[in-house]
Amino acid sequence: MKKSSWFPSRFEEVLCAILFAVMAVITFVNIISRYLLKYSFAFTEELVVSFFVWLTLLGTSIAFREQSHLGFSFLVDRLPPKIQRVLLWVSAGLGAALFLFLIYFAIGQVGEEVSLGITSSGIGVPQWWYTIGVPVFSVLIVLRVFQGASRVSRKMDKG
Repeated sequence: MKKSSWFPSRFEEVLCAILFAVMAVITFVNIISRYLLKYSFAFTEELVVSFFVWLTLLGTSIAFREQSHLGFSFLVDRLPPKIQRVLLWVSAGLGAALFLFLIYFAIGQVGEEVSLGITSSGIGVPQWWYTIGVPVFSVLIVLRVFQGASRVSRKMDKG
C-alpha cells in the first residue's frame, strides 16, 4: 500500500485510536480524582458516552469496509455466482439505505438542537457538538458499504 493512500483508507482506525486515548485519559483522571481528592468529575461522563457513540459508528464503518461484520451466508454461499452478486448489491443498498435514513433524522435532530439552543447538562456546550458525529460518520459508513461491496464483487470476478 502506498504511503499517500494509507491515511484515507485507514481514517477510522486513526480516529478510533485518538478517541480511545482521550477516553482513557479522561477516565483515568476522573478515577484518580475520585480516590485521591474524594471529588468526581461527573461532567466527563457525557464526553465518554458521546465518544462511545462515535466509536460505534466508526467501528461499523470499518466492519463494512473490511466485510467483517456479522452475517449469515450459509444459504447465499450455495447459490449461483450471479445470484450471489445480485444479493451482494441488494444487501449493500439496504445497508446504505438504513444509514441514509439515519443521516436524514440525525440532521433533523442537529437542526433542532441548534435552533432551540440545547446545551449539554454536564459541560454546558451546545449539544449538537456531540450529535453532529452521527450524520458525519454515517456518510462515511455509506461510502464504506459500497467500498466493501465493490471489493467483494471484484473478488467474485477473479473467481
